[in-house]
Amino acid sequence: MLNITTFLDANACRLDKPVFYCPERDVSYTSKEILSISSEIARKIQVLGVEKGDRVMLYMNSTPEYLFSYFAVWRLGAVAIPTNRVYTPSELSYMVENAGAKVIITDADGASPAAGLGISVYVPDGIEEFRTAEVLPPAKTDFNDLCQLQYTSGTTGKPKGAMLTHGNWLAAIHNECDVLTLKQDDVYLGIYPMGHVGLSWGIAALRAGALYVMMERYEPVRYLELCKEFGVTVLAGMPPVIHSLTEAPENAGYEDSLKTVREIISGGGPLHHEIWKRFHCRYNIPVINAYGLSETVVIGTGTVIRPEDYASADRFQSVGHPVCFSEVKIVDEADASREMPTGTPGEVALRGPAVALGYWNMEEETAAAFLEDGWFLTGDVGYLDSDNRLCITDRKKDMIVMSGWKIYPTEVEDALIRFEGIAEIAVFGIPHEHRGEIPAAAVVWKDGFSAENESDLVEFAKQHLAGYKVPRKIISVAELPRVNGWKLLRRELREKYA
Repeated sequence: MLNITTFLDANACRLDKPVFYCPERDVSYTSKEILSISSEIARKIQVLGVEKGDRVMLYMNSTPEYLFSYFAVWRLGAVAIPTNRVYTPSELSYMVENAGAKVIITDADGASPAAGLGISVYVPDGIEEFRTAEVLPPAKTDFNDLCQLQYTSGTTGKPKGAMLTHGNWLAAIHNECDVLTLKQDDVYLGIYPMGHVGLSWGIAALRAGALYVMMERYEPVRYLELCKEFGVTVLAGMPPVIHSLTEAPENAGYEDSLKTVREIISGGGPLHHEIWKRFHCRYNIPVINAYGLSETVVIGTGTVIRPEDYASADRFQSVGHPVCFSEVKIVDEADASREMPTGTPGEVALRGPAVALGYWNMEEETAAAFLEDGWFLTGDVGYLDSDNRLCITDRKKDMIVMSGWKIYPTEVEDALIRFEGIAEIAVFGIPHEHRGEIPAAAVVWKDGFSAENESDLVEFAKQHLAGYKVPRKIISVAELPRVNGWKLLRRELREKYA
């Protein structure tokens, strides 16, 4: 038997200390209290008919209720579908229908849109009263039993539900504790949205018995205040955050706020080596540069570069070596059976215990990415250097990564092509020093429409897409670049407008 929530039972027996703190509410929780609150939430959704294997959507801002709802769903042996409040009703409706969700857990502000999805709604009010609730025994689940459908944007325009298991999460928590050398006296400051697999870093901190300080939303000044107030030792970051810290005025006191930090995490997009090196030289804080995907629960199966690698990582651009139990290789983009030699770019393939079972109800997409011998084709392009360190150079597909958010051009195009003034549209990423990349759209207008309608198009996009997917730049063009009149050349657009 393996139920991922049982680490809470173990910690509740031996630790009587706060392990989770919410600064916005000034409340903290012990492992035992987390277990009790999660158990009571589990009972509430049991009343709504949730049983082992049922799918439950989580639709909240990043709050304690979100975290405890994960544990409640997993405790029952049910399957969590994490979403973010930036999703539109049409995006949520697709996931509910695709997954066959039975219940949605939300908050007071989300109750109204949730009610329109046609399934039962539960709002976990008054969780402070659940602190002493009787602990619910964990459902009997095994390594390969599903516990999560992590939806990730699809290149066809339809999000794909990566099927994650209790075993996948076990590998992720183990590897993240190992990579960060987490101990009970550590303090981890988390900024990743709870609908994102980056939450796994916080759950790893809970597993280690460290204190997980949660930011409901990232705010630079508060971020530094919390670092100083709590003596943060392990800091969540991402390329835009690291860039901001690097660009801060020398006399702003940032060094003092960060003096207790042992390491900072980066991932979710490329950390440009110039920024990485400047950050390292200014703060002397090692960057834990990690590579993984939703389909691998971040570095449950993936690679990472750690402080001990820095002697040879002089170019500050590697994402390092495979973590425990993981393998990495580079294969020919056109023939996955052909492995590429050292130093030669190709598609990155990963194999290990946190690789998802496949995509929910998508046999063709699963067969294309999850090979029979256990290798997962990531869609990213990179190479292995002479020390077997992985360097990511590009993306096989045209995915855009903005501040860790993954955006697929086809999905955005499918939504915007419905705007009445568009004849043709191509969405692509352009470099941005702070965010890594931002989405841009090249538009061919219909007769009677022109660049004057760009603001109308942006408003249309906001109505039909999550905010991070809305193009930050609209470029009016006479025609789109194509090969032989049909194959779109996004790379040419990127090169021209970068």
